Amino acid sequence: MKRTNRVMLAWMLAGFGAAVPAGAHHAFSAAYDMQQSVTVHGVIVNVRLTNPHSWFFLDVENEAGELERWAFEAGTPSGMIRNGYKPSIIKKGAEVTITGFHARDASANMGMLRELVTSDGTVYGLFGPREGPNAR
Repeated sequence: MKRTNRVMLAWMLAGFGAAVPAGAHHAFSAAYDMQQSVTVHGVIVNVRLTNPHSWFFLDVENEAGELERWAFEAGTPSGMIRNGYKPSIIKKGAEVTITGFHARDASANMGMLRELVTSDGTVYGLFGPREGPNAR
């Protein structure tokens, strides 16, 4: 009987351990307000293609003429590459416009990237690149 209890306890602990990593991944809607659209225009400071999600950091001039650092969470690196984005495309200093969903914390300069438009009009985002001026 004791052996059976130990085996059951071991299976329960193994099941709990397997569930913890799955619970760590969250839906974008947990961190971002999918009803609050945001568009910013600025200069890329850093692009991080790291798992689990890519990040785009840019300096944006606010209405007072001051620079604010914004961060936009994007898809997985492999997903971004499948959608046409390559690390060599957008470099530090590139001027871009990003549209996305604002963080639930209204005071944070952060959002979820929906699309990124380069100065030549190429659009990157959820559905891959689209060419030309204002290709939306």
